[in-house]
Amino acid sequence: MSVLEKLSSQGAIALEEKYGAHNYHPLPVVLTKGEGVYMWDVEGKKYYDFLSAYSAVNQGHCHPRILDALIQQSKSLHLTSRAFYNDMLGRFESYVTSFFGFDKVLPMNTGAEAVETAIKICRKWAYEKKNIPEQQAKIIVCENNFHGRTTTIISFSNDPDARKNFGPYTPGFVKIPYDDLTALEKVLKEEEHIAGFLVEPIQGEAGVYVPSEGYLKQAKQLCEKHDVLFIADEIQTGIARTGEILAVDHCGVKPDMLILGKALSGGVYPVSAVLANDHIMEVIKPGQHGSTFGGNPVAASVAIEALSVVEDEKLATNAKELGILFRAKIQEYIDGSSIVIEVRGMGLLNAIVINDSEQSDTAWNVCLKLKENGLLAKPTHGNIIRFAPPLVITHEQLLECVSIIIKTLKEFEV
Repeated sequence: MSVLEKLSSQGAIALEEKYGAHNYHPLPVVLTKGEGVYMWDVEGKKYYDFLSAYSAVNQGHCHPRILDALIQQSKSLHLTSRAFYNDMLGRFESYVTSFFGFDKVLPMNTGAEAVETAIKICRKWAYEKKNIPEQQAKIIVCENNFHGRTTTIISFSNDPDARKNFGPYTPGFVKIPYDDLTALEKVLKEEEHIAGFLVEPIQGEAGVYVPSEGYLKQAKQLCEKHDVLFIADEIQTGIARTGEILAVDHCGVKPDMLILGKALSGGVYPVSAVLANDHIMEVIKPGQHGSTFGGNPVAASVAIEALSVVEDEKLATNAKELGILFRAKIQEYIDGSSIVIEVRGMGLLNAIVINDSEQSDTAWNVCLKLKENGLLAKPTHGNIIRFAPPLVITHEQLLECVSIIIKTLKEFEV
């Protein structure tokens, strides 16, 4: 089969079903083009994208500046491995550390790789700087977390689909409820050998749970008191998604370690990173961690441009203002609705809770109808629909999307 041969939606889906592992359950739409806030399927139907590849495409689909960086760098040098220096990595490292205010960065490719990297650095720091006995370091995590799908990460997940039949699991993690300072303080006081606290500032995959005001700030203070590293996983919430460059910026928290991915490249290329100051990052020595592709020239060039776009186009401000508008408009509808019971979120990371059980298919059916009406979104945890458009969306486009969402929901009202 020629790669240029035109496929119907049915044909493309059939190929994936036959030859691909069935580890996803996609919405039945086959996309072939994207631009800004829009995507088109193979039959030419146009949609609003309200998922943004799980917040990877914050800068919009096929942003010309980011694509140009990808193309131009690819024409000169695309991969050297870290066996040699290249003339782009240092530029990226200087730019990204200055952008986020840290001494050092360790670049990787995917979000899960970055989380694994942070875990390794945290443990090594605990043994070499905090003098925790070797093999005894523990990291506190939150229930309903989503940090990736590697074996270590699923070891501290409580999602049965992510965990079942993938053991034995990696030890060394203590799980507590999210947004519960009492539980955090109890573990910090009573458990020995705590090295770090790994947390999402907003739990995205769990259904866009925004913690109580003051939670992150007080959690950081508790970590400082007990000499424990506060590790913020901002893979989904970072890069302007919540109305600030980082979600922790809303409460003035500076994490000890920052994990980034997704929109760090505008979704154009796999780029992730862990940032920390010297006293933490210096525990990693040559040969102790690495990646063939991590820090490659294309990744470096793309990430610099992707961050520049966020700054130049004031995407954080846009996300903040339009997020307030989105929640207000949806709340107006909810006030008289029987099908939706809540809208929640921050910036342009939002979700609605459907008035049905997690085991129901109502949210899935709503998303199928949204697709018919020209907007793409996806359920999470059964009865929750996440709405996260590219941050380049305009006021007028957002209002049109709100109209589509409300029109669709009305079809499900009792």
